[in-house]
Amino acid sequence: MSNTAALAPTADAGQSSAHRITLSSMIRGIWEMRHDLPMIARQLPVMANHNPDRKWTIGFAFEKAAAAHPERPFLRTAEASWTYGECNRRANRWSAVLTSQGVRRGDVVAISAHNSPEVVIAMLAVVKLGAVAGIVNYNQPGDALSHSFGLLAGANQAGAAATILVLHDDDTAAGLAGIDPESAKVTGLSFAELDTAADDLVARDGMVNANPAITRTLTAGSPAYYIFTSGTTGWPKASIMSHSRWQAAMAGIGGAGIRLRADDTMYVALPFYHNNALTISISAALTAGACLAIGKKFSASRFWDDVIANDATAFCYIGELCRYLLAQPPKSTDRAHRVRLVAGNGLRPEIWDEFARRFGISRIVELYAASESNIGFINIFGQSKTAGFCPLQYSVVKADEETGQPVRDSRGRVIKVPKGTPGLLLGQINDRARIDGYTDPKATETKIVRDAFKAGDAYFNTGDLVAEQGFRHIAFVDRLGDTFRWKGENVATTEVEAALNAVPGISASVVYGVEVAGADGRAGMAAIVVDDDFDPVGLAAAARERLPHYAVPLYLRVVAELAHTSTFKNVRTELRKQGYRAAGDDQIFTLADGGYVRA
Repeated sequence: MSNTAALAPTADAGQSSAHRITLSSMIRGIWEMRHDLPMIARQLPVMANHNPDRKWTIGFAFEKAAAAHPERPFLRTAEASWTYGECNRRANRWSAVLTSQGVRRGDVVAISAHNSPEVVIAMLAVVKLGAVAGIVNYNQPGDALSHSFGLLAGANQAGAAATILVLHDDDTAAGLAGIDPESAKVTGLSFAELDTAADDLVARDGMVNANPAITRTLTAGSPAYYIFTSGTTGWPKASIMSHSRWQAAMAGIGGAGIRLRADDTMYVALPFYHNNALTISISAALTAGACLAIGKKFSASRFWDDVIANDATAFCYIGELCRYLLAQPPKSTDRAHRVRLVAGNGLRPEIWDEFARRFGISRIVELYAASESNIGFINIFGQSKTAGFCPLQYSVVKADEETGQPVRDSRGRVIKVPKGTPGLLLGQINDRARIDGYTDPKATETKIVRDAFKAGDAYFNTGDLVAEQGFRHIAFVDRLGDTFRWKGENVATTEVEAALNAVPGISASVVYGVEVAGADGRAGMAAIVVDDDFDPVGLAAAARERLPHYAVPLYLRVVAELAHTSTFKNVRTELRKQGYRAAGDDQIFTLADGGYVRA
């Protein structure tokens, strides 16, 4: 992997050159998917059922799959595999252990662990009881991790003062000790301890292998898990994933879009605190009765070796993953695999064809979705350079770059932009496209655009700029608001600013994202006002201690002063436009192994 800090940021792209979807390409795509049409048709009744009171949950769906084909492999690593039946029995035993620990319907159980089959088993064990799995990003240090656990505590039906049970592996156990007890009280239970306790229960009562009776009583509208997102402003938020929305992803994205076969194996090296792994990949495997191969972590140099060792025929990606693979020198393993399709988001148009050609990928199932959003797009028709198609109601409208809100006309209504022009994506909120939102109702309300086109309507503000390509397809352009995306993660500028401002020698800071040549997303850059005791080496060490690795700014710009506004939005917008090259006489520092150094 190249040294990102040495890359030079580029100027803002500004406008989209979105690839157009034509009638001829649509006809060709439909013809090529003709053999999959029966599979897609089977998903339509599922996608049409929006009743939140129906008896359907992730746990119930997995129980049905395990009963239908108990001997098929469900989870595997390069060293071993486990069948649907084995995984279901293990999840049931873990559910029994959680019940013995006092876990009840509606309780929050946190999961903090690196990739392993146990993460999937833990999620299944929790949701089978009607409890809510809080999927924690273990990369968060200090205050951010305490904040996340505090959100889970606040969402717990037992009350914020109750102790949160955390299921974890050995590598994340130490981080639990640093949780601020004023934010949340936590107690840990390791995967090994779960297995030991489960064995004791089995020795006394073999019925703990059976499916929990409560699973079949649970409704689709209830929450399945909380997954953390930066949204577009502020600290991480816990977005709600209901069983109903997970089923919609299972049918629409997994069944109709990705369309795995029963003999497929989907390889996952993305962390399970991402929906690409936890929702997209698991649901795609489950709807087909296919296998999920779990990589411990992504490695560009060993990726294809691991894919081959797992005999994978598909994998999930984020755009950065694809670019890192292309940056590797050519190897014999580039084509020595059986991968026929890949699914994910963020594959940039400029490398789309090269990626498919070099690695022999016949189908790229790009998608657009967000943890908190009510709509999604999927490249169901096999088009090129698109984030996909959406049958739900959405609009692309003119946006205020500084506020991230739609611009309104003299009548107070939002303004649609022409096809091909970048605009803010809004998803209409209705019975077909509800919003689960965040655990904090106030945070959810800030994302709703009311009275957009007529009195009484409501739309979800995705915070993303997209361009319409035709035939209800879009291309992703950029993010708005106080976040930028880097290393596949949403970085909240306010969180980074809080960390920098707490370091001695920093009087004020404004953080923003800048484009970097040869990289996806935007790299972090901070304009800082410094005191006489400014220590660039110490600042880097403090930032690394306080922030996830992907949130530490790669560039610093030392400025004499920052305009004093209540939110710094105007300042941030102008600095982002200036980027790296228009810094004038300001000192620029780049992040290196030893700290920040003069550029």
